[in-house]
Amino acid sequence: MTHKIFAIALSLMVLLSTFSFTVEMHYCGNTLVDVAVFSEAKGCGMEVDAMEMVKKPCCKDIVDVIEGQDELSTVSFDDIEFSTQLFISSYAYSYTLLFQSLPKKIIPHKDYSPPNLVYDIHLLDETFLI
Repeated sequence: MTHKIFAIALSLMVLLSTFSFTVEMHYCGNTLVDVAVFSEAKGCGMEVDAMEMVKKPCCKDIVDVIEGQDELSTVSFDDIEFSTQLFISSYAYSYTLLFQSLPKKIIPHKDYSPPNLVYDIHLLDETFLI
C-alpha cells in the first residue's frame, strides 16, 4: 500500500513541477477586484477607452506567469558506474528475499478438541512433579 502511495506522490510531484500556468489579477485603485487562473480577469467596468486620454488610469492588470520545468533529466541504469550498478542490483535482490513467505504448515489436529476432564488425576493420586 505504501509503495502505491509513494508512486502516486512522486508522479504528482513530477506533474506539478512541469506544469506552467498564468494568474491574472485586476486591481481598481489599490483594491483587488478579480483573480483568474487559466483565463482573463474580469474588469470592474472602469476601463479607459483608447480614445480617452487620462493622465493616470485607476485600473491596472497584473499577469504572473508561473513556468514549470521544460526538460527533465533522466539517468539510465547504463550511465551509472559498474560498482554502483553491482551494489544496487545486489541490494535489490537481497531486499526482495527478505519478504518471501514461509511455507504454510499443515496442522492435522487443529480442529481436534480434547476430552472433558472429569477428575483431576494429579490431585486424586497426590502425585506432583517437583
